[in-house]
Amino acid sequence: MRGLEGRVALVTGAGGGIGRAICSRFVEEGINVIAADIDEGSLRSFSQSMGSGRGAYPVRLDITDFTAVQKAVEDAVSRFGCVDILVNNAGWDTAKPFVETAPDFWDKVIAINLKGPLNLHHAVLPHMMRTGQGKIINIASDAGRVGSSGEAVYSACKGGLISFTKTIARECAARNIVVNAVCPGPTDTPLLLSVAGDGEYGKQIFDRLRKAIPLKRLGQPADLPGIVAFLASDDANFITGQTISVSGGLTMHG
Repeated sequence: MRGLEGRVALVTGAGGGIGRAICSRFVEEGINVIAADIDEGSLRSFSQSMGSGRGAYPVRLDITDFTAVQKAVEDAVSRFGCVDILVNNAGWDTAKPFVETAPDFWDKVIAINLKGPLNLHHAVLPHMMRTGQGKIINIASDAGRVGSSGEAVYSACKGGLISFTKTIARECAARNIVVNAVCPGPTDTPLLLSVAGDGEYGKQIFDRLRKAIPLKRLGQPADLPGIVAFLASDDANFITGQTISVSGGLTMHG
């Protein structure tokens, strides 16, 4: 795709299924990728899967830590001179009815799924403004568009991220910074399995989702990198503030 060779991207949740697939595609496109994840084991596995001499640079990062995020971005800018592309992909949840949850659970879900992306935007945007260009792709969820049983707080966070995406797209358009959201539907990743858990409630949700998808299969991590790479490329320079579902037809919007 046009305009990706030599760019610098920061991808969060890089050790997971979707994040790893995005990083791999970015490297194939010639992008230098700062691959951030909080889990050191996932980062080691990521490094082994990428092999040596590739354009991916693993960084352990807790996206809920504002100071740590600021430092990670400054380090990236010191090393590469800029951050051209930001992909907010990290996320976490556990499926349970809202009335069975408690404030400490809400706080963790909000910190990872909403405040984390806010931290990254706040750290990266000044550098994009300085260079006069940038691409931000926020990995939201169809749960934020239509709701999802058992994921009330997660859905609220993803709905907030979609609205935040549109607002930052408006605020930064004059600076040549485009911001879009990609909403995966149910995707066969460790996160989905962890959300479903071992309980009957989570399994029921999992089975209902799979049966409801018109294409009759769960999404795979490999289904996401194409749209993300497109939105990061010069082919998408006139697309901003949009929300795009990759859900096998589970959600269809006019």
